[in-house]
Amino acid sequence: MSFKHIPVLLDECMDGLNIKEDGIYVDCTLGGAGHSSEILKKISKNGRLIGIDQDTDALKAASEKLKDYNNVTYVHNNFYNIEEILSELDIDKVDGILMDLGVSSYQLDEAERGFSYMHDAPLDMRMNRDNSLSAYEIVNNYEENDLYRLIREYGEEKFAKKIAYFIVKRRKEEPIKTTFQLVDIIKAAIPARFRREGPHPAKRTFQAIRIEVNKELEILDKAIEDGVNRLNSGGRIAIITFHSLEDRIVKTKFKKLQDPCECPKDFPICVCGKKPEIKIITRKPKEASEYELEINPRSRSAKLRIGEKL
Repeated sequence: MSFKHIPVLLDECMDGLNIKEDGIYVDCTLGGAGHSSEILKKISKNGRLIGIDQDTDALKAASEKLKDYNNVTYVHNNFYNIEEILSELDIDKVDGILMDLGVSSYQLDEAERGFSYMHDAPLDMRMNRDNSLSAYEIVNNYEENDLYRLIREYGEEKFAKKIAYFIVKRRKEEPIKTTFQLVDIIKAAIPARFRREGPHPAKRTFQAIRIEVNKELEILDKAIEDGVNRLNSGGRIAIITFHSLEDRIVKTKFKKLQDPCECPKDFPICVCGKKPEIKIITRKPKEASEYELEINPRSRSAKLRIGEKL
C-alpha cells in the first residue's frame, strides 16, 4: 500500500505559517509529505525544509515524493527531540514549525500496523517500530487499574472500568494477540444500546492505547516549548490536533507562552520578570470547511492553532 495522507487544513496551514521564500521550516510529522510539498513550492532553493518522522515507512515515501527537491533534510526521530535535532544540523533558529498530530491514512489502513479496529492484525500501534512498547504489551501486561486509567483518561471512554475488567479476564485464558480479539472484548463490555449509537465502540479504547504506546501527550508540552524557543522573531508554529486532550494541551501551552506572568492579579506591575514569548494568532482554532469534510471525512475533528514568536 502506498503511503498516502490527505493533508488536513492545508490552505489554512500554509496561510498560517506565513511562509518566506528563503526561510527554514520544520515539518515535525512528515508523514506522506502533503504539507511539506506545499511548503517546498513556496520557498526558493535558498530556503530549507527539515522533515522529521519516527516512522521509517513515512520517511521512505516522503523522500520519493519530494525527490525533485534538494533542499530537504530527512530525520528519523521524534519531534520531542526538536532541540537536539536542530543542534545536530547546526541550525540555531527557524521560521516556521508544523506539527500534524494525526495518524496517517497509511498507518490506519495498513493492517499489519495494528492501528485500526477495522482490520484484523497483530496488536502493535507503534509509530516507531524500533520502540519496545506495543499495544500487545499494554493489553496483556498492564494492571487492571492502569488499563482503566488510560482508557478513561486518554480515550474518554465511560465504560473504561468494565472494558479493563473484561480485558484482564480474557487474557487470563489466553494472550490477546490481535485487533479483532480486542474489538470483540470491547464490544462485549459495552451495553448493546450504546454500541448501536455514535462512533465504533472500539474507537475510544484504540485511541487510548495508541496514545499510550507512542507517548503522544507526554511529548507534546515539551516539544511546543522547545519549538517556540527555536523560532525566529515573527516565526510561527502551527499545530493540528485531532482530539480534545491534545487540543487542550496546545491551548493551555499557547496561553502560558503568551502570558507567563506568575504575579498575583492584584499586583500593579509584574515583578516575576517572565516575558511573553508568542502572540496567539488563532483566537479560536481553525476547523475544516464543508468542502474539506466532503473530500476527507477524517478532517472532522481537526483543529489548527497558530502562534507567532515575539
